[in-house]
Amino acid sequence: MNDTDGRGGATPAAVALIVARLYRQLAQASADDLNLTYAQLSALARIGQFGPIRLGELAAREQVAAPSLTRTVRPLSEAGLIGKEADPSDGRSWLVSITPEGSALLDRIRRERAELLTRRMAWLTQDQRRTLDAALPVLEQLLTEPPEPEGP
Repeated sequence: MNDTDGRGGATPAAVALIVARLYRQLAQASADDLNLTYAQLSALARIGQFGPIRLGELAAREQVAAPSLTRTVRPLSEAGLIGKEADPSDGRSWLVSITPEGSALLDRIRRERAELLTRRMAWLTQDQRRTLDAALPVLEQLLTEPPEPEGP
């Protein structure tokens, strides 16, 4: 695979491949005994971050259809990782929030992922660490939408 764009820069395909492989390794570092899907872990993390939250708002944040999200969060509720209660401002809606068990699970996952990265980063030279430090703001920028071009 050609990993540069001909001008000395990384290709989108190379960046996507490396980021995906790193994410997969991080996910596998903590997923062996969880019996939870990626979608369920993502929803749990969002509930922990934004909860209590309506399912419709959670679906929008996860960029999935509400019925799909309902199927995703049901096992989280059954496992005691989230709780739900009627929305006091709209009795037809439900709010979901993370339970202490769900928070403990997320803490464990984050700790295991950080431990893996710590071990991997220990192999890096000082120059490689500086390069990684310099790359972090660029990677962060890739997470945002580019600004709209200004008029003609």
